[in-house]
Amino acid sequence: MKLYLQTKDFTVTKEEFELKHNLDLDMLVTDPVPDNLSLYYESEDYISHTDAKKTFIDKIYQAVKTYSLNKKVKLITKYSNENKSLLDVGAGTGDFLITAKTNNWNVNGVEPNSKAKKLASEKGLQLFSDLDSLPNKEYDIITLWHVLEHLPDLEIKIRRLKSLLKKDGTLIIAVPNYKSYDAQYYKKFWAAYDVPRHLWHFSKLSIAKLFALENMKVIKTRPMLFDSFYVSLLSEKYKTGKQNFIKAFYIGLLSNLKAIKSKEHSSIIYIIKNI
Repeated sequence: MKLYLQTKDFTVTKEEFELKHNLDLDMLVTDPVPDNLSLYYESEDYISHTDAKKTFIDKIYQAVKTYSLNKKVKLITKYSNENKSLLDVGAGTGDFLITAKTNNWNVNGVEPNSKAKKLASEKGLQLFSDLDSLPNKEYDIITLWHVLEHLPDLEIKIRRLKSLLKKDGTLIIAVPNYKSYDAQYYKKFWAAYDVPRHLWHFSKLSIAKLFALENMKVIKTRPMLFDSFYVSLLSEKYKTGKQNFIKAFYIGLLSNLKAIKSKEHSSIIYIIKNI
């Protein structure tokens, strides 16, 4: 694998990492992978595990999250059948599953982080620690919202996800896209690299190839338009040390505009079915 670029952990340790390009899969791979990855999630700045609302960036994240929750439920409902069984992998503090449950979904969730699980429990939602702890059942819909990039043993995990999915079920995955304009602009400062928590960095081709190995096919993609703005805001902070809202908004908007033609949005939702 060739070196693609060098970046660092801007959130917790400031350690340097390399991104290696797997040419066969058109995917970037974080190198090295630390022995104890859980330590790299132990930060109040890791917002998906804390429900933090301290900073302006936190408040933007939470506002967008609230809007996005209903959009996500509408999306899964489009692909559901009458059973409406849902598994969310990497459920964080549980807000998506709670929203789905209020819309008559039968829900299970997986979340390895103990602090996030505790927050979910305080909201009345009990989450499983890993895929192997789940009840012996299959699901109509399985979702991973910005989670696939975190999973070690990637191909094994994809195989396990397929085994948990009903034959006519739908797998819905959202991941950052390293071929987006904002990624190309910010380079090593692009916040969605988020090393070493993100072990893998996907393109549209890499997602198609990875799931084809398990006889699964991407049937549709959808952009996550807000991500380019949020990621650009964090990237500006990493690059300049300042929260340059105007510049971040401009780059986020430009990324979305360029993606109208290129289809390379900052983050992409993939709708995946068994072949």
